[in-house]
Amino acid sequence: MASLTTVSGDDYPDEAIALPSPMSCELLWRKYAAHPRLTAPAVSDAFWNVRTLLEYHSEFVTLRTASQEQTRRQLQLTLLVNNRHRGTARRGLFISGPPGAGKSTNLLELGRSFERSEMAKQAGETDYLPVVFAAIPPSCHPKSLVKEFARFLGIPVHDRMTETTITDAVCRVMNARQTRLVFIDDVHLLNTRTRPGADSSDQVKSLAERVPATFVLAGVNLETSALLTGPRGAQLAARFKMLRTTPLLNGTAAQKAEWRRLLGVIELALRLRHHQPGTLVRHADYIHLRTGGVMASLFALIREAAICSITDGTFAITKKVLSQVVLDTQAMNTGRPRRRPLESP
Repeated sequence: MASLTTVSGDDYPDEAIALPSPMSCELLWRKYAAHPRLTAPAVSDAFWNVRTLLEYHSEFVTLRTASQEQTRRQLQLTLLVNNRHRGTARRGLFISGPPGAGKSTNLLELGRSFERSEMAKQAGETDYLPVVFAAIPPSCHPKSLVKEFARFLGIPVHDRMTETTITDAVCRVMNARQTRLVFIDDVHLLNTRTRPGADSSDQVKSLAERVPATFVLAGVNLETSALLTGPRGAQLAARFKMLRTTPLLNGTAAQKAEWRRLLGVIELALRLRHHQPGTLVRHADYIHLRTGGVMASLFALIREAAICSITDGTFAITKKVLSQVVLDTQAMNTGRPRRRPLESP
């Protein structure tokens, strides 16, 4: 299993502001993908004050796990398979997993890596758009789905435009700009048992046939979702590989070693001047109990513990600080001790 590596955080703005998702439109995506990632200064550097510490630990870092490396490799292979494919049934990928397992982060990192690689090959080419993002909107129907693509692409849409008109414009722009990779998030919201869901599923299939790109669809537990039911689901299942993004386990010796490597990498990214190295690794079992190995819960725990230590002036994460962090409901239910059943008299 590949070891874990750190992707350092971006440099820090003058003011702490909440930014929209880079997946929401091309301009934000391009800015996100092009922005260099700088290694944070050493903990002793004069750069650090309360404000910069809070900003840094709020954003923190992105980690590349063995699961993400597997997804990256499978995407590379799928892109190569599709490279000269002239038919409509191009290969694609499903990225599936429980809530909080890191699927959307996986999409962002895959897209960013591919975008930077492609743009480096196309020096001076400003109209090339290798990566496009969309997310399935609530109560999705075909027109609302293509409007999401149009919004990312910056295509003006008004209420009188028909679904066909918007779809044609979206396909024309992606083809003209040579889009090679299309990510669609939250596809578990497509319920093919309903008419709008079935029609939207057909819309995804149509886009994948009209645009010569590799499609990557991500969602919660897609294996058991309504997306893959019936003839429509069978068509998608015949073209897409299923990759699972799961919580990290802490049972076998290999799993324990991987979990502790992850915590060690996270610990190296902290910038808390009184923090004792090895604390997170020492409390690895406790941290796994609290988070269930779910990446979103793990990062919420570490970031909030770090921020608490900054605001109270201790500048160190301890087990006491970790125990005081209130986590998300899923993590609370996962970490709740189970009572042993009463024995029958």
